[in-house]
Parts: sequence; C-alpha cells; structure tokens
Amino acid sequence: MKPRNTLATAQLPDGIPLVLQEHDGRHYLIVQGQQIAGPATQGAEAELARLACAPFRPARQPKVFLVGLALGHTLEAVAAALPQKRATFFVAEPLAELPQWHRAHLPASPLNTDPRIVIEQDSGPSGLARHAGSLHAITLHLDASPTTERNRPWIDDRRWLAAAYEALQAGGLLAIAAARPIPSLTRRLQRAGFAVAEHLIPLAPNAKKTRLQPIWLARKGKAFE
Repeated sequence: MKPRNTLATAQLPDGIPLVLQEHDGRHYLIVQGQQIAGPATQGAEAELARLACAPFRPARQPKVFLVGLALGHTLEAVAAALPQKRATFFVAEPLAELPQWHRAHLPASPLNTDPRIVIEQDSGPSGLARHAGSLHAITLHLDASPTTERNRPWIDDRRWLAAAYEALQAGGLLAIAAARPIPSLTRRLQRAGFAVAEHLIPLAPNAKKTRLQPIWLARKGKAFE
C-alpha cells in the first residue's frame, strides 16, 4: 500500500490545522481528518464551473470571481470553459499559504501557468464590492471555500449575498455547490433578489449506488426558462 504523505500544514483563522496530503499521485486538503477538497469534490467543482461559465462563452472579456483556491479544481475547469485570452479569473483566497502550496507542490495547477488569474485575499463583502457590476459569474463550493470569521459559510451572511448580487452584471450568475441539500438556500437567494434554479448531479458518476448533490444557479435578472 502506498503511503499518504503530508506535504504542508497551515493554520486556519480559527486555529485548526489545514493539511495538504498526497497519496498515489492524488492530492487532498484535510481538516480534522475530513477531506474538504480532493477527489471527493473534484467532479462537483468541475460541474459547478461548467454551469457557471456556459452562458458566457461568447463574452469577449468574461470575468469570474472564485471564492477560494482549494486545490484549483474549480479554477482549472473555469479556465478550460472560458479560453478567451482577455478573460480574467479573480481567486479570493485569504490563506496566503495556499497559493504557495500550488507553486511548491502542484506544478500542473493553472495558477502556475495561466496569466489570466489574479489572486485576491478578501472573499467577503468588501472583496466583492471592488467588482461592483463587472462580474459575469461567482463560484462557491461550500465544502472547499473560505468561510466567515465565525467559521460560517458566506451564504449565511446577508451582506455577502447582497454584495454578490451587486458585483454581478445583469444576467450574471452566482453558482453554489454543496455536498448535501440545504432546504433554505433557494428561498434565501430569492430574498436577495436572485432568480434561482437547482440542479442535482451525481457525486460519483461511476459508483454503483448514485448519490446526488445540489448545485444552485442564482441569476441576477430574469427568471430561468
């Protein structure tokens, strides 16, 4: 059996360690023994990016705001979905160590090869406010993304939802993925002014027993058809 190797460790804002591990060529982000990013989230991150970016393939200068870097799976899928040379991908990652880990341990990361990527530190309302009215899409995976100072997901903060709405262009999308259903989220997004559609995707497409997980698309503007 191949060993699981710890490549790096950092402290999250609440003092809990975040660990980067490698096993058999695959990488994992681990918090308190639980995988928050890695093979378990990669499929959902790719589908999140695909759904968020699909309407903006014709745009000449698409701008996407990604809440968190994690292992770069969402970023990789966004960059592939929007190959325009004048696209810009803003990655809001408050943990300074994560971009460093990509450079030191993840040589295939788009962060190391794609000049369209801009790293920012503020994933909160003030970070979004700097992009007022300019973004085509915002992506957020609730398991792999940064949280508030109180360790709550940003979707629990009404100010963040309001800032996300204002940061988007008309017709822009806030795309959210989670490992499990959140019954109140659709209504919460609607109260913030969004038109909302929920998609269910297979957690592991090749598994014998299919388990579905949700992705919400929240549009600024007209309702989904």
